[in-house]
Amino acid sequence: MKKLLLILLVAGLALLVAGCGDDKKQPASKTENRKKVVLIMKTLTNPFFVAMEQGARRAEKEFGVELSVKTAAKETSIEQQVALVEDAIRDKVDAIVIAPASSKDLVPALKKAQDAGIKVVVIDVALDPDVVKTVGMQPAPFVSVDNEEGAYLAAKVMANQVRGPVQAVILQGIMEAANAQARYNGALKAFNENPNITVVAAESAHWKIDEAKEVTAGLFAKYPGIKLIFACNDMMALGAIQYLDEAGKKDVNVGGYDAIDDALKMMKEGKLGVTVDQKPDEQGYTGVRYAVEMMKGQTPPPVTMLPVEIITVDKLK
Repeated sequence: MKKLLLILLVAGLALLVAGCGDDKKQPASKTENRKKVVLIMKTLTNPFFVAMEQGARRAEKEFGVELSVKTAAKETSIEQQVALVEDAIRDKVDAIVIAPASSKDLVPALKKAQDAGIKVVVIDVALDPDVVKTVGMQPAPFVSVDNEEGAYLAAKVMANQVRGPVQAVILQGIMEAANAQARYNGALKAFNENPNITVVAAESAHWKIDEAKEVTAGLFAKYPGIKLIFACNDMMALGAIQYLDEAGKKDVNVGGYDAIDDALKMMKEGKLGVTVDQKPDEQGYTGVRYAVEMMKGQTPPPVTMLPVEIITVDKLK
């Protein structure tokens, strides 16, 4: 009996020692096996990008990837975005989904990512095709909306309400970004189709509330008769509205772009006439989905244009 107990004791100790062996022999955890995707955006100070992250998080859960979200301090922090791409290369992530702050300046860094074997998907703002070709980058799948069409349709709502001669201005975004140029083109086209509208100025407020307030004040100092303001994003529209409220101007029609909650609140209060829902959550979701497809060896469509929705107060009722 004593010999049997001794044998069992030795066997148990052997199993215990085996169980405490080299960790490398243990099976990898589910987290370690998950593909790593980084979403690089311009900022999280704009609710548009908060919604974009929410869509990406939905895809993270659905497709079982490990998603990290990186943002620059401001939408104008182009060099910081470049650094975030370089960080992702150093961290050896599997895929980058990026909403670039510049259509040109991010291309060399993204080329380096591709060279490192990282899959790249571009959302929201298209890369400049000439720069892509010049640096030898492979075209990346692009997910966005037709920004020119969205701005045209929104500004057309404003233009259709004009019956007599009026002055109009356009608040532009960061003009190095393709979406900013497209929105400006769309709004200008819509205003120019009504002979009663004269576009007296277009000036960049770099997507920012405070800067838009200052720019709007300066524009009214030069053109006190302005009756139409199309802002190429809602943040700038909110800045323009702040100026109008403080100046006591109640007869100016303001349009925006993005359909963020604060803009919809202004619309309900009668201070914003129109905005554009460009589905940021769907852009984030689709970007991550395409990254997953690429990691599986599949080829997503080169360009995916999601439908825009024009929002007026009637649709909020």
